[in-house]
Amino acid sequence: MAVFLMPKTKNSVSWTLASVELRDAYTDFMLSRQAVNAAQTTLDFYRYTAGIFLEWIEERGVTSPMEVTARYVREYIAELAGRGAADSTVWGHARAIKTMLRFWHNEGYIPSPVKYDLPKMGKKRLPVLDADQLMQVVQACDVRDRAIVLFMADSGLRRAEVCALNWGDVDIQSGLVKVKQGKGRKDRSAVVGATARRALLAYRRTIEKRADSDPLFQAKGGTRFTGSGLPTVFRRLSRGTGIHVTPHALRRTFVILSLRADMNLLALQSLLGHEDLSMVKHYAQMVDDDLLREHSKHSPVDRLKG
Repeated sequence: MAVFLMPKTKNSVSWTLASVELRDAYTDFMLSRQAVNAAQTTLDFYRYTAGIFLEWIEERGVTSPMEVTARYVREYIAELAGRGAADSTVWGHARAIKTMLRFWHNEGYIPSPVKYDLPKMGKKRLPVLDADQLMQVVQACDVRDRAIVLFMADSGLRRAEVCALNWGDVDIQSGLVKVKQGKGRKDRSAVVGATARRALLAYRRTIEKRADSDPLFQAKGGTRFTGSGLPTVFRRLSRGTGIHVTPHALRRTFVILSLRADMNLLALQSLLGHEDLSMVKHYAQMVDDDLLREHSKHSPVDRLKG
């Protein structure tokens, strides 16, 4: 998932009176996203990307959608990259702006399409924990954090999906987890094994709020973790263990360890909530890389002498 920079204000884009046309075009675009029932995270994505771009062009005297050209977009993207933004951030901004400009053209705000190429994203090896690293992290946890880490590593759920879970969504007997309104506003099922469930039971004995309607994982006072609050757990564990661990690293870890254990690809796709196999195949390629690396180290023929 693309990462994006935060705007100057979290809740709205600031405008001058001179840019009423831009404001109306931007508002219409955002309303169109709401009309197709886009998730709140998607709306935030466009607000924190396309919205920032509009502030940027307004500062350069643009007051109408018809004044927006590919040159402005390329200059903006180059400035983002020049400030050291990650490839995923730059790409996310460029994609969001392209979506908005396509909408403007379709709705008649601009007479012809604004065409530009999306920046290329460098292929990076994203953080994944091996089995030994995962156990080191688990051993550094208290009761609550152990339950969180084992649950996320065994279910592959996204951060927001985990934060939204209640105790009633997890069947401790079977391990079935009901994910309601996950990514794309879709319901699905996940599963956690016996070890993660035992960790959940140990954690539940330490808290007071454990009714079906109470949050599965709780911050101080029994409140629900927020999307920004849960990563503080992982930052603390990263500092304590020297192992870089994040919610999404645990999701990738779930995929890699499942593939190494020969889990069926279609089952894995369903558990992850992916619409197709493309991302699973990407992870499978990472497992193939493991095989290539290990074979290069231990090739029986290459190690023959003479």
